[in-house]
Amino acid sequence: MEQKKLGIIGKNIAYSFSKKYFEDKFQRLMLKNYFYEVYDVQDISEVENLFENAGLLGLNVTIPYKEKILPYLDELSDEAQKTGAVNCILIKDNIKKGFNTDVFGFEKTLLLHRKDFHSSALILGNGGAAKAVQYVLEKYNIPYQTVSRNSELNFENITPETVSEHPLIIQCTPVGTFPNIDDCLNFPFDGISEKHLIIDLIYNPNYTSFIKKAAEKGAKTVNGFYMLEQQAEKNWEIWNF
Repeated sequence: MEQKKLGIIGKNIAYSFSKKYFEDKFQRLMLKNYFYEVYDVQDISEVENLFENAGLLGLNVTIPYKEKILPYLDELSDEAQKTGAVNCILIKDNIKKGFNTDVFGFEKTLLLHRKDFHSSALILGNGGAAKAVQYVLEKYNIPYQTVSRNSELNFENITPETVSEHPLIIQCTPVGTFPNIDDCLNFPFDGISEKHLIIDLIYNPNYTSFIKKAAEKGAKTVNGFYMLEQQAEKNWEIWNF
């Protein structure tokens, strides 16, 4: 029986959710010839050797390679092209096609929790995950401002007033991810109220310092786990189309 290989590439990703998620899936579906590997690569150029792997069906891509992977691919889906970020690769007939299923996962999360009054947003961070969030907000005509180290609005000059004017806040930076669970963005939490919806894309730990501090102000808070599950299922669909 031919081996079918899947995997994830990233940097310092021993904590990856994907390996256990897909191995449990293989077990449930009794797929004895499917394997999922974690490829912790120090440099994106190492991906070229990975692509030589016989039986490789596809890969997940995570921090910090969602944008750096693009030059190594042959085709991009519409979402991947528009966001400039890829988190899923399908390898078929020697063609490597990139997809952005973070878009799908975030959209499902947003629609599940958003109320009408969540009418303008702050996106914290400007990496690959933030690009997926921007794409979805534009799709639903939700105006947003980006807060990042290099943007006009940044973590040094953002005020509680600005925060109170944007009832939807999406935390897209890796700050507070395991093992650095006590780390937290420098953020004016005093601007947060019970009207706010806070979505933190981190899933490990379940409750980041950012989520805890927002919850103390009465905000509705959501972590990244549902988004992760949704995009994982979308990846599975792509790989087995």
